[in-house]
Amino acid sequence: MDNTFSHITLERRPMGEPQDTDFKIKTSPMPTPQTGDVLIQVHYMSLDPYMRGRMDDAKSYSAPVALGATMEGGGVGQVIASQDPNFAVGDFVFGMLGWATHACVKGKELRKLDPTLAPITTALGVLGMPGFTGWYGLTELGRPKTGETLVVAAATGPVGSMVGQLAKARGLRVIGVAGSSEKCDLAVSTFGFDACLNHNDYQDEKSLRTALAGLCPNGVDIYFENVAGKIMLAVLPLMNVGGRIPVCGMISWYNAGALGANASGDKDNLPKLWRTILVNRLSVNGFIISDHWEKYPNFLKEVAPHLASGAIAYQEDITQGLENAPQAFRNLLKGGNFGKQIVKVIP
Repeated sequence: MDNTFSHITLERRPMGEPQDTDFKIKTSPMPTPQTGDVLIQVHYMSLDPYMRGRMDDAKSYSAPVALGATMEGGGVGQVIASQDPNFAVGDFVFGMLGWATHACVKGKELRKLDPTLAPITTALGVLGMPGFTGWYGLTELGRPKTGETLVVAAATGPVGSMVGQLAKARGLRVIGVAGSSEKCDLAVSTFGFDACLNHNDYQDEKSLRTALAGLCPNGVDIYFENVAGKIMLAVLPLMNVGGRIPVCGMISWYNAGALGANASGDKDNLPKLWRTILVNRLSVNGFIISDHWEKYPNFLKEVAPHLASGAIAYQEDITQGLENAPQAFRNLLKGGNFGKQIVKVIP
């Protein structure tokens, strides 16, 4: 075994869009597992929008990544040494392994995977945190009813595609919004959406709203919020009385800072948006999925069999090489990924 490993650290807090100079790839001595530890060779790591918030030194639901520390993130890999009796060499596991080729973590922080049941990459997407986010937000906060209309942006991402497929299975009309015609085609042909709009085809929220209104003749009952920006401004006036808005993210504002201070004047719409929430008696629920892990077994029980049967589809976008993680992350924030963004770490 090589006695070193590679990892990517956060060297500077980004001002707007992250740059290569905000990160540094380092080589460090391979850690030695102590009692209760497990040493893992990382095969794949996840890139997720929430990571942008971890780069800012701002009050949030979780502490920021310290300067000089390894960027955090979920990963899957294989045990190569263990001081925990629950894990043996050769086991495949999921954990918060970071942007690294290897990680040494407590066994109690790992989840064992069975690669014969599903590819291990699914633990990062459709059967992992993103898929669970979509399931929880829709079922617990969206409270879908047959015949209703749902709109979800980032429709082909791991959250949006899960939301759309589950809603269709429950008898809803599902309209997606995505960032390219290819993604919209995928939303309809693979994920079963009724329709999908490319938001880049519309100059502003008014023109996008007109197009959405044509696809939602009975209004919108559930808007699954994960993008914000122009899409949010287009959808909100179409919400029906008693509508529900689960909020799990706002990727269009992440590079503008914690409060979206430079988000193209969107904050000027706050009085109008607040009034819409009041007049239409909307339920707007922000949620952080890490608060709800006790329901994860329920999610797996429902979704895993549908994945195995092919009733639930998924799409992955895999970048080769740890050194390419920063560029892939920037691409993700701009909607350049085509499905769940993953980095293949092992050669």
